[in-house]
Amino acid sequence: MSEVLLEARNLTKEFPAGRKKKVHAVSDVSLKIIRGETLGLVGESGCGKSTLGRLLIRLAKPQSGRILYKGEDVTDMSDREFSGYRRQMQMIFQDPYASLDPRMTVRDLIAEPLDTWHVCRTKEETTRRVLELMQDVGVPGEYLYRYPHQFSGGQRQRIGIARALAADPELIVCDEPVSALDVPVQNQILNLISSLRKKRELTCLFISHDLSVVRHISDRVCIMFLGMLCETGVTEEVFRAPLHPYTRFLINAILLPDPRHRHEEVTLLGGEVPSAVTPPSGCRFHTRCPFATSECSTQAPVLRDLGGRMAACHHPLSIPNHH
Repeated sequence: MSEVLLEARNLTKEFPAGRKKKVHAVSDVSLKIIRGETLGLVGESGCGKSTLGRLLIRLAKPQSGRILYKGEDVTDMSDREFSGYRRQMQMIFQDPYASLDPRMTVRDLIAEPLDTWHVCRTKEETTRRVLELMQDVGVPGEYLYRYPHQFSGGQRQRIGIARALAADPELIVCDEPVSALDVPVQNQILNLISSLRKKRELTCLFISHDLSVVRHISDRVCIMFLGMLCETGVTEEVFRAPLHPYTRFLINAILLPDPRHRHEEVTLLGGEVPSAVTPPSGCRFHTRCPFATSECSTQAPVLRDLGGRMAACHHPLSIPNHH
């Protein structure tokens, strides 16, 4: 049996938006992350995927719902009670320019988690461990006492990865770790994350708005729209035969580096992007869905099992599919 490392049950997170209004960032989301897998979490900017990632490792507190780590409910633990779990859950942040303290050297940035968790007994041992981590991520050891502004974006992200791995965690949340990088550098960082995951037997939640990136790195994928999950499943199965119309439109929007496709029309979503402050009733995607019926506007679909795949759609099997 596959071991569930981290589980979310009905997580909800809202942010105040002034005058008694709320941003519905995450709404009743449930998911499981299996030990050893990379789970991709995909959606448009503002859909709540980064907020969900932060909720899962308690960098934000949910309004309701539960978070279970190895079957243990960690939702309401005090900081002291949670400290043992904190070391096991680390994050690689989106912006390699903002996530590193500009006043700290590479040595001190990577050593901070080692010092926090008392991993090493002496400063010399800490420095040796930092040099090992730098080697693992491809940063030359002679850069040990340089500052973040002396590095490129890709090098800074490598330093951020080394810092996240310093305490030897079990779970890494990668929050759009390549979106701020040039395409060739993106590929290098993705390959680095993949190789480190295998070498260290890591479990990863990989958050991205780019489905092609997620396809490259993920074992399973979750599609998110306006704070709710639309579809989950094995990555290649979702790409081959998407069940939710939103998933299908995301896949169709992927740009293909093939001149034979340049004259093909890309079907665009109609309507306006709905607001997270006043989300539509029923299915949140129904205002843009060409397959919506009256049922979709009044009843919110639940994420249900459809032969080993999960989809939140009233009419998944009626969707035309050419993949």
